[in-house]
Amino acid sequence: MSYGKGPQAIYEAYLAQGRFMIQRSERTGEYVFFPRIPAPSGAMDLEWVASRGTGTVYAITVNRSRAGSKNVALIDLDEGVRMMSTLPDVETAPIGSRVIARIEPWAEGHRVVFDLAEKGAG
Repeated sequence: MSYGKGPQAIYEAYLAQGRFMIQRSERTGEYVFFPRIPAPSGAMDLEWVASRGTGTVYAITVNRSRAGSKNVALIDLDEGVRMMSTLPDVETAPIGSRVIARIEPWAEGHRVVFDLAEKGAG
């Protein structure tokens, strides 16, 4: 990846390649998400690493309208960071459900969404 691009552009380029990458401090091992230049701890030695793509539903809310329902979920990735996403194939899921990431195209490029790890849950 080019160092001339900011962290958000690099993250989006990885998604376009079908790769879910997050940052990690080489020195401390601290994982970072959302992409940024310094880690919350101040570490500046962030490298891009592949996420395991697994996690747990921390919270979920469902927005219903006449057009249908959509959920917004907070996912605790197994690397220890939290991200906002959606579980597009279910209306809702129990807190604590195990999920698996996948990348899908959408109007603004590509995004990470999650599927339930256990079929039939939720």
